Amino acid sequence: MSSPLPSEVPGGNPKAIALLSGGLDSATAAALAIEAGYAVTGLSFDYGQRHRRELAAANQLAAHLQLNGHHTISVNLASWGGSALTDASIAVPTTGVQSGLIPSTYVPGRNTVFIALGLSLAEAEGAEKLVLGVNAVDYSGYPDCRPDYLAAFQTLADLASKSGREGRGAQLWAPLVAWGKTEIVREALRLGVPIGATWSCYSGGEEPCGVCDSCRIRDGALVEAGHPELASNRR
Repeated sequence: MSSPLPSEVPGGNPKAIALLSGGLDSATAAALAIEAGYAVTGLSFDYGQRHRRELAAANQLAAHLQLNGHHTISVNLASWGGSALTDASIAVPTTGVQSGLIPSTYVPGRNTVFIALGLSLAEAEGAEKLVLGVNAVDYSGYPDCRPDYLAAFQTLADLASKSGREGRGAQLWAPLVAWGKTEIVREALRLGVPIGATWSCYSGGEEPCGVCDSCRIRDGALVEAGHPELASNRR
């Protein structure tokens, strides 16, 4: 859930775990946590995604942001598919976002699995925050990127862990959940996030396709923010 982070904490930097996909949103959320004074460890997932190129981006971002550590673990959600991101027989959308419809790029249970693992790492390391780059506005409409989902998961997290029962469990922090993509781009620029190193394309391959919905929304935001040179069709 969105809550303020301290800019200064007596006695040293508190810890945070940031889910780091390699994309613009997660990198910006991690950079916000660092700016706020947290010692951040990144957590990335190889879940059988067709766009595994994002994992190389996550490694590059972790180095650039000088994270305290960076874990990448395998959770093969492609074993049962059900999403355009984990099943090559399902086409990645290129025709635009349809209001009120959850797109085929929704991965069943993905954020529930990822957040649960992030909370496990947070409890093991004594981290105060689990930093999430989820966004409910511009693109997905995914059910596991919405404020009501995060609020319910926080309640579960507080009940499901030793640290939560003792009143010191990690708090979910999703600073970008209600932001537009152009606002995220501008914040990334302010924070010095290397936007060119982030990866948003869902189609796979070593170069962004420029036509999937994720690429087009990202490119539109970059142009609107005054940086068309960073758009996929200019690479």
